[in-house]
Amino acid sequence: MSSTANGNGPGKEKRSSEASGGPKSHISDSLSKPLPKRFYKAVTLSEGPPFQVLLDGRPVKTPKKRALALPARILADAVAEEWRAQNAVIDPSTMPLTRFSNTALDAVSDATSEVAADIVAYAGRDLLCYRAEAPHELIARQAQAWDPVLDWVREALGARFIVTGGVMPVDQPVATLDRVASALEPHEPFRLTGLHVMTTLTGSALLALAVERGFLSQEQAWAAAHVDEDYQIALWGEDDEANAKRKQREKDFAAACQLIASLS
Repeated sequence: MSSTANGNGPGKEKRSSEASGGPKSHISDSLSKPLPKRFYKAVTLSEGPPFQVLLDGRPVKTPKKRALALPARILADAVAEEWRAQNAVIDPSTMPLTRFSNTALDAVSDATSEVAADIVAYAGRDLLCYRAEAPHELIARQAQAWDPVLDWVREALGARFIVTGGVMPVDQPVATLDRVASALEPHEPFRLTGLHVMTTLTGSALLALAVERGFLSQEQAWAAAHVDEDYQIALWGEDDEANAKRKQREKDFAAACQLIASLS
């Protein structure tokens, strides 16, 4: 499920399937098994920080049996609301903030440097740097959506990215990627999880950072990630199955944005 948008950057599909902070395995695994019945009545929070979600007074555990300890009250309230919203069964596909929090605690916390490095690797082949060579309308749409972000990255991070036409890989300057790496410090598991999910779903680490730092809204970033796809839709129309998958990815992207916003 954590696939990139239909961008021109090379190698994104493979990296997306291997993404350590993305939601792919948690969604697909949960949907392949019978959903557990709701077994609790009351959902409350412990005093914190960190905050724990309590089901009838008992703390929720991650799949690795760690405490689901949440660093911010806003995030804890949102996770608790996901548990309250469950009806007859507990459906993880409707609980993205819970899934991402589990990922932060069970996976990312043990591999923060690796997850940060993966985000930097995405920046090295960032969607925004690979442009169409034709037709003129698509070239113009990409420039309108992506050039302001690259300008902002240059000013805010001091990182100058090379832009190329076509899909052949181009190596970004080491200093540029070092600037991106610095922007990810300190390596906090929940923040890295949110940024990694946003990156894998868009194919762009730069869009993820632009949202986190307030340069782009969630909606602007999602639209920027789908310039190519939307151009094709305008020409040929929508595919129902592809549209349904895109809507699910957008929900996960929105949840990742919410996760990042809750930490500030």
